[in-house]
Parts: sequence; C-alpha cells; structure tokens
Amino acid sequence: MIPLVFVMLWHRRGQAVTLALLGLLAVTSAIAAPAYLIAVGRAVAVGQIATAAPNELGLVASVEQNERVATDEDTGDPSQTPDQAEQGGLQFGDVATALVALPGFTYVYSAEFWVIGIDPNPANPGRFVYRQDVCAHLQILSGRCLAAEGDVLLGEHTAQRLNLRAGDSVELRSAVPSPDPRRKIWLPDGKPRRLLVAGIYRPTEPGAGFWGARGYFTATPEAGPGEPIFTAAVTQQTMDHGQITLMMDGRAGPAALHPDRLGQLRADLQKLSQTTADVGMAVRIDTGMTALLDRIDVGQSSTRLLVPVLAVPLILLACFAIFLTVGYGLEGRQSELAVVALRGSRWWTRWWLAAGESLVAVLVGALCGCLIGQLLVNAVTAIVFPDGGVLSDWSSLRYAPLAAGAALLSVMVAQRRQFVGSVAGLLRRNPSTGNGRWALAADALAVLLAIVASVQLVLSQGSLTGLGLFAPAILMLALGLLAARALLPLISRYAVRALHRGRLGVALAGLQLARRPGAGRLFALLVATVAVAGYATCAVDTAAAGRAVEATLGIGADRVLTVQTAQPRQLLAAVRRIDPDGDFAMAVTRLPPGGSADAPGLAVDSTRLAAVAAWPGDGPGPAEVAGRLRPELPAPPEFPGPDIAVDVSASGLVPGTKGLRLQVSVSSLNGVGDAVIELGELQNRSVTYQQRVAVCRQGCRIDGIGLARTGSFPIIAEVVLRGVRATGPDREVWPVARLADPNSWRASPEVRTAQTPDGLRLGFAASAGASPLVWLRPASTPDPIPVAVAGGRLADDVISGLDSKPMLITHAETLPAVPQLGRRAVVVDLEYADRMTMDVGLGNAPQIWLNAAAPPDILDRVSAQGLTVIADVRSDQLRRRLEQQAPALALGFHVLAGALAVLLGAGALVLAAAVDRRRRVEDLSGLRAQGLRPGPAGQAMLWTYPALVAVAVVIGLVVAAIAWLVTGWALPLAGPYPPDLPLPRWPRVTVLLAVGAVVLLVHTAVAVATGRHLRRRVMRRR
Repeated sequence: MIPLVFVMLWHRRGQAVTLALLGLLAVTSAIAAPAYLIAVGRAVAVGQIATAAPNELGLVASVEQNERVATDEDTGDPSQTPDQAEQGGLQFGDVATALVALPGFTYVYSAEFWVIGIDPNPANPGRFVYRQDVCAHLQILSGRCLAAEGDVLLGEHTAQRLNLRAGDSVELRSAVPSPDPRRKIWLPDGKPRRLLVAGIYRPTEPGAGFWGARGYFTATPEAGPGEPIFTAAVTQQTMDHGQITLMMDGRAGPAALHPDRLGQLRADLQKLSQTTADVGMAVRIDTGMTALLDRIDVGQSSTRLLVPVLAVPLILLACFAIFLTVGYGLEGRQSELAVVALRGSRWWTRWWLAAGESLVAVLVGALCGCLIGQLLVNAVTAIVFPDGGVLSDWSSLRYAPLAAGAALLSVMVAQRRQFVGSVAGLLRRNPSTGNGRWALAADALAVLLAIVASVQLVLSQGSLTGLGLFAPAILMLALGLLAARALLPLISRYAVRALHRGRLGVALAGLQLARRPGAGRLFALLVATVAVAGYATCAVDTAAAGRAVEATLGIGADRVLTVQTAQPRQLLAAVRRIDPDGDFAMAVTRLPPGGSADAPGLAVDSTRLAAVAAWPGDGPGPAEVAGRLRPELPAPPEFPGPDIAVDVSASGLVPGTKGLRLQVSVSSLNGVGDAVIELGELQNRSVTYQQRVAVCRQGCRIDGIGLARTGSFPIIAEVVLRGVRATGPDREVWPVARLADPNSWRASPEVRTAQTPDGLRLGFAASAGASPLVWLRPASTPDPIPVAVAGGRLADDVISGLDSKPMLITHAETLPAVPQLGRRAVVVDLEYADRMTMDVGLGNAPQIWLNAAAPPDILDRVSAQGLTVIADVRSDQLRRRLEQQAPALALGFHVLAGALAVLLGAGALVLAAAVDRRRRVEDLSGLRAQGLRPGPAGQAMLWTYPALVAVAVVIGLVVAAIAWLVTGWALPLAGPYPPDLPLPRWPRVTVLLAVGAVVLLVHTAVAVATGRHLRRRVMRRR
C-alpha cells in the first residue's frame, strides 16, 4: 500500500506540495514562538545591561575604621584595644577574598575621610580621597597630577570658587560632624597639615564605571561642592586622621554579565551576602546588581506574556489551515474513497488510503518546519538584535514533536467523515455544507470559550494567565466562524438576486461560494488570518506610539539637563541669560513633596512653555495654559545696589518688653540667591534701618516685608512704613504715594493696612496663639497662585511651595497630564512661585528643558553660568533605549506572526482553489457548451475567490479591532509597571488600513492567479 500512496502523491503533487508547505508553516509557527522567547530573553538581558546605571554594574565593599587608638586622659586606660582597631581591617580582608573569587570582576581600591580648612564655611567639608589609578581618568587643566607626598588635586569649580591655583598651598585637617544636631557644621578631628595644590582637574567621564556609585561629582548641601580632593595613598596615610572609609569597587565585566551566567551571578551575590553576615556587620556590601537582575527577570516575564498572545492564535490558525485543506482535498477524492469502501476493504486499508497521502505530506512539511522555524528565528533575531549577542539556541526543538503531533491530529480530525461515512454519503456530489449538529456544536463551543476567556480576563484585571492567555486567539476564531455563518446566506441571496437581474457572472461566482461545503471554513480561515495580522498591527503600533509618549511627554522635552543644586531664582536667571529670546530653553524645578493629596508639582518658566515643553495632544494647548498660569501683575519693587534702607515708625509697643522685629525678603536680580534680611527690633519712634546685602550686588527684588513677634504675649501696635529705598536720599525704590497705597500690597489677615500722608499704616493686633511671623507682600505677588491640575480637582486649595510651606492656589486649568509627572500632578509658574516664597532654599531637582533648536554648545553655555550638569537625557536616546527593552523586543514576534498568518491564508487559498479546480472546470465547461457567454464565464472564474478575499479582509480588520477592544488593554505594552502617562490605547487607523491593504494585495494576487489558471483550462476545453 505504501507504493500506492506515493503514486497518489505524485499524481496530485501540487496539492501535496501545498499541504507540505502548510505543515511546514504550522510547525514553523510552533517552533518560532519558543525559539523567539529564548532569543528575546537574551536580548532583554543584553539591553538592560547595556543601559544600566554604574551602580548596577558593580558592587562596593566598604568598612568604617578608626585608625587612631584613643586613650582616656584621666585613667590612662585605652578605650579601644589594638585588636579592636584591626577588627575592621580583618573583616574587610575576608570580604576582599570573597570578592576576588567572583569571576569576571575588576576592582579599584579607594579610601576617604572628611576634611575642613579649604572652605571657610565649616558646614562645607571636603572629601579627601585616594583612588587607585585616578590620574588616568582626570583631565589636568593646570599644573600636574599627583607625583609626591603632600600633593593634592582640586576640582575646577572648587578652585574657581575659592580662588586657588596650581602651586598654592592649603591647610587641611580631618573632621567629624558636630554631635549637636542643631549645628550642621564639622569639627576638627586631627592635626592640621600643609599640602600643595599640584593641579586643577576636570573628570573626563563623570559617569564612567571607574567612579563606581560613590557620587563623587554630585553636590549636596551637606557634602559641599561635589568635587573630591584627590591625593596619593602615602599622603592620606601620613595625615593625622581618625575615621576613614576603606572601599573596594568591583565592576562586572562581560564574562560576569553574560546572559547565560545571570543565574550564577545572582547565586554568587547571595553567597557574598552570606559571607559578610558571617564575618560581621562592620563590612557593608552596596550594589545595584540585584535590582538589575530583578529588572531583567521582570522584562523576561513580560516577553513570556506578549509572545504567546499571538503564538497561540498562530498555532491554532496553522492547525485550522491544515484541517481545512485536508478536508478540501478529501472532498475531491470522495469517489476514490467510495470505491475503496465499496470493495469492502479492511478498516486499516481504508484508513491508510484515506489518510496516508495527507499524513506523508504534512509529516514531510513538519520535519522541514523544525529546521526552518529555528533558522527563521535565528535570521530574524540576527537582524532585530544585531548587538544583542544572541546565539543560536536549538533547545526550542523539543517542542517540535508536539507541533508535528498537532498537525497530524488536524489531518486525522479532518478525515473523520471519510473514515466512518457510508458509501452513499461518499458518492454524493454535493455533501453537507457544515450545518450539521456537530458543526453547530463546535461553533457554539468556540463562542462560549471566547466569552468565558474574555470575562476571565476582565475579572482578573488583565492577568494573562489560564484561559485569559488564550482570549485573543479564541475570540478571533469565534468571530471568524460567526462571520462565516452570517456571510454565506447573504452571498446566496445576493447571487439569486443577481441571477434574476441577468448578471450571470456575479450570480455564478456567488452560488459557487454559497453552495461549496468548505467555503464557510475557508472564509473563517481568511478572516482569522487578517485578524491575526490586524491584531499584531494594533499591538505593535500602539506600543510604538506609547514609547513615543514616554520618550517625549515622559521626560518633558526633547532634551532635559539636570543640574547640581541651585536656587530657583538662580536657575531662572541663568536659563534666561543662556536663551534671552526664549527660543529653546526653559527652567524647571520640582515642588517639594507635600501639599494637597500628595500630588507632585512642577514649577516651570511658563513664558517658554509653548516653545520648549512636550505637551499632551488632547486638552488645552501650552500657550493657553501659560497665559492662565501667568496673569498680568504689577512689576515687583526693586533696588539697584547692595544697600537697602527702610524708614519705619512704630507706636503702641510696650517699653522694656519684646515686641516686633522687622525683616525684608529679597531676591537678587541676577539670580545669585535669595535672602531674608534681619533689620532689627521696632521702636516707638521713627527709625531708618539699613543693611548691606551680599546677594544684591547687582540689585534685588523685594519679595516681602515681615513683622515677627519676639515674645509669646499679645501685642497691639501700629507701624507706619514711610519709605523703602537704596542707601542715599534720592534713591527711592517706590514713590511714597505708591508705597502708601494699600492696593500695592497683599497683607496677612493679622495686618490691617491704611493710607496716611506719611506712608502706609499697618495695624498689628495678634493674640499669643497667632502666627509669630506675618508678611506684607507686594501686589506683584500672586495670591493665590494659579495652577494647572491633572487628575481632577485637588481636595484642598493648598500645595507645597518652593520653601516646603503651604501655598494657596486657585485652579486655572485642567490638563490630561503634566509633562514628566503624569496624570496626577500640578504645574505652576516658577517665577510666580518664587515671588510667593520668602526664604527659598535649594531647588528640588533643578532642570533645564531644551527643544530641538538648542545649540550644540549648550553644555558649555550652562557651565559658563556656574551650573554643573549631572544628567543629560535626550528624547531620541530614551526612545532607542525603550526599543531595546522587553515589550518592544517581544512585539517583534507579533510582526513575524502576522507575516506567517498571511502566508497560511495564502497557502490555504491555493490548495482550496486547486481542489475546486476540477469540479469548476467541469461545471463551467458544461455551461459554456450550453451557450454561456465568455464574459459571464470569465467573471465567474476570475472573481470568485478575489471577492471572498476582499470581504474577508474587511471583516478581518473589524474582528481585529473588536478583539483589540476586548483584550488589548491587558497587554503589558509598556512593561508590567507602565508610567502614569496618557499612553495611547488604539493604533493609528492609517497604519491598520495600510496593513489590511497589504494583506488584500497578497491574497488577491493569489486568488487572481488561480482564477486565471482556471480560465485558461475552461477556454481550452471549450
């Protein structure tokens, strides 16, 4: 019987080859999913490692030691034995041995302690650092690098601020923080030593891995200017000091971070932690590698959700295509099988003759698909991940037997009727059209499963587990089957109407489709293939649009520079000097945490909002919002020089008791800083209070005049503000008429204002429980300040100001999202917020936002303003980084799945047309012999399947849209922890239609080609 099967294969070799190709595609689809998962998992690891922060690529082992043995002067007993003093070093050595045992790491040794003496402010200590091979990573701007004992290197900003040069000498001594928490200063802890400034340096790459995670070049108010004082080991050791920190910075190399060794690396880190626990708590291990490994695991988990979403429908589609084409083929061989059954052949003979031809073809295709699937994924991943270090992994072939088994099972199920059917049934020329109870039950089961899977997905809040993972596949299949059942009756009615109207070609084409028993299944298959391609398009395009939002709205602008600590006024003035026309730069700072409902806040220079900021597409535009945030106000009072004088008279103060103290809050016009000037205690007479303010060398703005109670008892007093001027009789800040106008001021509730001939009268009446400090602000101060709110109206009309104190607000606009902060945040004008703040400290995350028009030398311009950039984030770089993360990489399989689905549909269409060819040739040849004109015959031959394809593409796109609506929201397109941004939920309609047009073109080309071949045969027989 085997030779007979091969003869049958040769006789119908076209169908056999097509069926083998379908089997190949089926197994290829099944192999491609696990193979791609393995490849994308490696690519996720490589991408996360390539974009990891320095502290995530290494670890630091540190120990605190006191190298001075203290002796109690009274008793002479040592307070610390030599053994205790060496204990930390012994522990550090034990851990060092464990570190060296970690394969693939390189180490840098360093030591540091704090010193004072170089900065006159005892609140700003210097970090005295020895770091191995430091000169190779510094650019010496003047002088030389370390060469002798007693040499030190100073950073360029430190040297500029302290007016030091190479060749100068400095006196340093070790220091410890004051034990008094109220005094944030550092105290001497060693003998002073004179050292030589050998050179002035600039780090070549402040973010390079050599510097580890120490943050040497990040300034903080407690740590000073953010530039360590580098020295040699011998200088550090011979300098008198107590507390010192010894460190080993280990940086992982390619061998340690190889994707195949990440599990071993995690085990090694856990073992290292256990080692430190065994030797004692004095040694501390700091590393971000665990966070990196966790992030890689989370990314790989996302791929294991996204890939199967289309892998499942692709595999089901492949099996359905085999089922359909085998069934089509057997319908063309029913007369042969009827003869075999009529001869009374045994069941195995009948089974082999019925199934052998299809089984052999599918088995050959499956065997080839095992190899083709792996090679296809290898080729795709080599193109998609050129730098991913992805190696060929053949472990996915273990799924090949399952895929081949599913394909062969589809063959057997498709032939169930031929196995058990009667001879009469096999001899029927028009078999049942699929409306039997089993067919209806199968369709009903598919619909029921689709409903259950969709409901489970909703109830589980988008968890792609269990039946929810199969929801897209089952839903597309069920909708395809329903569409097929609804379409065929419509086609039949349309064909009958066309026949009555004399449109013979259209009528014949429609009747052939409506009465062909496999036409419904073929249509359902074509709808499903288009739906899979459309669903893949929805996922890929929506995710791409979401990444664009993350890369623009998520960071706020095309480019964002984060600078070292700076006051808001200083930042605002510096940015306006960098970009005086407001074309490309905008100052931005975060509002301190706190305020209403803990909504984060952003303070921006709203005059540049429309030119610079990325903005959500819906809602009011940035120019409109800027106008609401910055209503027109009077100009603030200013004085031109460093000296200010305030003429005040008071009455009603009780002599000999504490009363009221006068303060003035000012902000420098050039952005040097802010200050609150203490002018003195008021007296019951006219007094002129004068003060020289260092930050006002080039003039200052007056933010407010304060009256502070100096006691806890009630005070009733009257104060007349007679004049505010710079030093000198003719240098008034405000004319007396304007000064005395109550409308020129905003007073606290405790202060009553009235105009007098001499000036502005202030009536101060406060009980002991009232606020100890009240402010008189100029009318240029917005009160309340306008804010734009995203996420609904705030519970309270108060947010945290720049000084972390409550700031009264008024809702000016509602936004869908605030750039960089998300859908629950507020935004205010930076200058107006600064005017409302009396004592502004350092800004919270000061930034400079830039648009695409920023000049290439922008970093030099920022540095020239005395600002140090510590982070530079670009939108295009972030977008490329997002494209190398797990969701984007996993969605590459969706593109592959869409292409394979289209090929499956084309293959099924070719085989269905091939099986139909003989019968259609006979029917149309007979009609031609009876006088059917060539025109209608040609229409019936050429447009039967193209019409089916056209309708299938339209309905398939609708099915894809419905499936996306029901299940697409659950896909982790932005990872398991998406940002709080208005990410798009739908693809662009133009992209979806473009993909539909491509599918239509491919399938129509196949259908037209088969129709032309049929036409040639009919005309030849005529």
